[in-house]
Amino acid sequence: MSDRWLIVGLGNPGAKYERTRHNAGFWFLDALDRACPLQLKSNRKLSGEASKQSLAGADCVFLKPDTFMNHSGQAVRAASDYYGIRPEQIVVAYDDLDLPPGTVRLKLAGGHGGHNGLRSTFQHLGSPNFWRIRIGIGHPGVREAVTPWVLSRANAEDEKAICDAIQRAVKVLPDLLAGHPEQAMQSLHSDPRPEKPESS
Repeated sequence: MSDRWLIVGLGNPGAKYERTRHNAGFWFLDALDRACPLQLKSNRKLSGEASKQSLAGADCVFLKPDTFMNHSGQAVRAASDYYGIRPEQIVVAYDDLDLPPGTVRLKLAGGHGGHNGLRSTFQHLGSPNFWRIRIGIGHPGVREAVTPWVLSRANAEDEKAICDAIQRAVKVLPDLLAGHPEQAMQSLHSDPRPEKPESS
């Protein structure tokens, strides 16, 4: 197995879903692309748009699955297998209902919290031991409203907060890739936005 990293953003392909909350993981890769052009290209073998290049001195593969959210794990596993990347070197960015807009968290391992993209990644990787960038999108308040909530666009204030949080995550990613996860988490989690305590 190599020391190469796999950086994945989860979302649904197509213009219809581009600005929906569920595509916050894609927005993360878009923000990375603006900071350092990733030159993503369609890759049928990896079931998505992918590229391979260095970021902050680390050898990385970048991936936007085109399998739709519920089957994201197919693409993650294909890239992991093809490049010999172990789960601990995989970073998955995704939308998180349990965090308010403007909040973003970095963590290693844990549950899937009902997120279908994570659930699929668990199934295909056979391990939960990968890094997650949890991008808060807020919760509609009732379970029945979750699907239309994630598949719709946030209001202007929430969307700006989500994008600002993504920028903070982009800024700390080099620390993680350089082997300093504690530093990355400390920087990212010290934002002043209030939130309810997380349960482990």
